[in-house]
Order: sequence, then C-alpha cells, then structure tokens
Amino acid sequence: MDKIFYHIYPLGFAGATEVNEFLSEPQYGLDRMYLWIDHLVECGFNTVYFGPLFESSSHGYDTLNYYKIDSRLGTNDSFKKICAALKEREISIVLDGVFNHVSLDFPRFRDLQVKGPDSEYKGWFKGVSFDPFVYDYWEGHDTLVSLNLQNKEVKEYIFGAVEMWFREFGIDGLRLDVAYCLDMGFLKELKDFCKNLSEDFWILGEVIHGDYRQWLEPGLLDSVTDYECYKGIFSSLNEGNLYEIAHSLDRLFGVGGIYKEYKLYNFIDNHDVNRIASILHNKAHIYNALILLFTMPGYPSIYYGSEWQIAGEKEAHSDRNLRPQIDIQSMPFNDESAAVEKMVKRLIALRKNLISLGHGYYRELYKNNNQLAFLRCWENEVTICAINSSSEESEIEVFVEKAGRYYDSLNDKEFFFERGQIKLHLWSCWGVILTRVDLDDF
Repeated sequence: MDKIFYHIYPLGFAGATEVNEFLSEPQYGLDRMYLWIDHLVECGFNTVYFGPLFESSSHGYDTLNYYKIDSRLGTNDSFKKICAALKEREISIVLDGVFNHVSLDFPRFRDLQVKGPDSEYKGWFKGVSFDPFVYDYWEGHDTLVSLNLQNKEVKEYIFGAVEMWFREFGIDGLRLDVAYCLDMGFLKELKDFCKNLSEDFWILGEVIHGDYRQWLEPGLLDSVTDYECYKGIFSSLNEGNLYEIAHSLDRLFGVGGIYKEYKLYNFIDNHDVNRIASILHNKAHIYNALILLFTMPGYPSIYYGSEWQIAGEKEAHSDRNLRPQIDIQSMPFNDESAAVEKMVKRLIALRKNLISLGHGYYRELYKNNNQLAFLRCWENEVTICAINSSSEESEIEVFVEKAGRYYDSLNDKEFFFERGQIKLHLWSCWGVILTRVDLDDF
C-alpha cells in the first residue's frame, strides 16, 4: 500500500494540560478523534501517525509507562475503540515509539534514585554512577534519562509493550523517536521482533542528518524522515531558487541517486518545526509545496491542520503553538483554507490513481530559479510533473520520450505530444501533472 499519512500530536490535539496532573479520572481528550475520521476518509488519508501516546510527565516524550495511554488522553479501553473505528474505515495506525529515553519520574529510575547501588534496575540506564549520582541524558535535557538498550530486561520490557499495542490495539507500525541515537543492534532486534509479529509491520525512524542508508540497510528500518527535502522545499520557494530542491531530488532519487531504492517519509511541517503557513513568504506557494510533496518519491505526510493553512511558530522555550487543539466543528473556514484542502484531496486522489507517483523512478526534465519539471515513470505509466513558483505565467520546454495523449490532472486539459521537445504553459504559483493516457501503443 502507498502510505499517505496524517500526523497528529495527540496531547495538543486533545487540548491536554502541558504538565500531567495525574487526576483521579482520565480526561478522554483523544475521543475527539471520532469527529475527524470522516474528514480523514474524505481527504483520502489511509494512515494516521499518532505522536506520543504513552503515559508521560509532560510533553509525551518523557515516558512513564509504555503499557498505558496517557490519562490526559483517555484509557487503554477508550483508545482501543478509537483504533477499531479507524480500522473499520481502513485507516492504518502508526504510534510514536520513544525508546531512547524516559522521564525522571519513570518508576524504575525513581527506584534507582532511592535505592542507589542496591536497585535491581541499576543496569537499565546509561552512564549511571554513584557518589555523586550521575546518569546519561538526551542532548542536554537532564529530565530525559537515557535507557540502556543493550540491557536484556529493558529490551524485554519495550518489546513486550510493542507486542501489547500490536495484539490488543492492532497497530500497524512505529515511528521511532530520535532513531539516530538508537543502538543499531537494538534496531535490528526490534525489527526482527516486529516482523515476527507481522510481516507487514512498518518502522519509520526519525533521522535528521547523515547518510540515511545506514538506517535503511536490510534488516533495519523501512523508512526515515527526509529532512533534506523538507528544508529544500520551503527554502527554494522562499529564496526563488528551485535549484536547491532540484539538486536534492536528483541527488537522492535521480540517476545514480543515493536513495533511489528507498522510500523516505516526506513532510512540509511537523510537531517540531514551524508550520508551513508560517514559513512561506508568499502564501500562494503552498500549492507548489503540496505538488512537490505528493509527486516526489517517498511517502507524503500532512500535519494536522495544515490542510487548512493553520499557522504556528515556535516560541523560545515552547512548541505549544505548533501543537494546537483544533475543534473541527467550529473551524473558521474561509475561501483560502477551503482551496488548500481541496488541493490536498485532489493530490491524494492522484497519488492513489497513478502508480507512477507512488512507485515510479525519478528523472529531472527542467530546472530554473522559478520552474522545475521532472518525470515519474512506472512500467508503461508516464507522468510529467512541473511547478512554477513565479508570480508570472511561464512557458518551459521539456523533452517527451513517448508520443501520445497526455491528460493534465491539475488543470483538466488534454494534449497530444509528439516525441521530442514540447512546450508547457505554467500558471503562476501552480503546476501541471501530465499523464500519458493512450497506453494501447506500448
């Protein structure tokens, strides 16, 4: 299946308090998910990626209990019903696996703090020594205690949780937080364990820099986050320099591309970065960004609310603006947000109908500061994609290998092209997606 992701940050989505107050009664904030399922189906998303759900101290990435949903979101039983409702509508479920570190309040770490060298959990955490008491923590955050993922008991605890979420909730995969920090041996064992649960179990890793291939080797992850193209998309549009994203796409996926055999996870914003509506200098460039997102190689993902151009920028010490509560029943829809949502729906439909967009090889056809064109091809299906980021209409020439009738799905027009150089007319801040339709000649 060509996964098309809808990414939700549950604690923000549910309007949870920023700090877990551990109230006597669960809050059931995630039950608002029922109001969104029709929207997901109507748009065409087939996979929901939930950010951190496990019981935590505050933001979700400081886990307290891997076997329990955060009480600000509901209970295990209430989430099980949400999963069943999603499955009934043929939507797959990917959960955030935060396995690198835990909260200071993680019960086994508290036991270590109290009992010191006598704690049965002293081997659970990295860099522990006593007198004075010190421990390893994640990237300068001393509230995030590093787990020792080479410890057999730690692995059994984590793998047991994964099996529970798979068997009882029917999850289809995991997104591994800070996968670039995780021990490769642990990743291999986790992959083997998950594949024994289901051959189709899918694992995504959060990787920011470096050679992605080291995490995509056989027996490791199925995909990683493509931060290079994330940055390339908005930067190219803002700077009037499509050479940047063109270079990345060709380097990664073109002839001799270093990742052309893989499918990376593509996005234009997420829970850690400013929303695309707040990044783009020219709001009309959202259409160029979306066209690239859904036509480039890899898995496309939309962060909740960005299909309506919701804005959000990081504060100095908080990401709360990136992770809002959204009431879908009282959204202040306007013509602009409706147009962007319509574009997302159209591109998802194209993505599902054109196998070349999901699986085809990538070839660059044309590039300029404000125009980019490329080919996606799978067996007999040929698709030409082009964007124009200029405020003016433009005309470019590209080479067509296969003569025939081509249908432009974005503009509802049909053309006949002979083999050779052709001219493409591109509207301002828009594009074309041309697919050869007379396949009998192949």
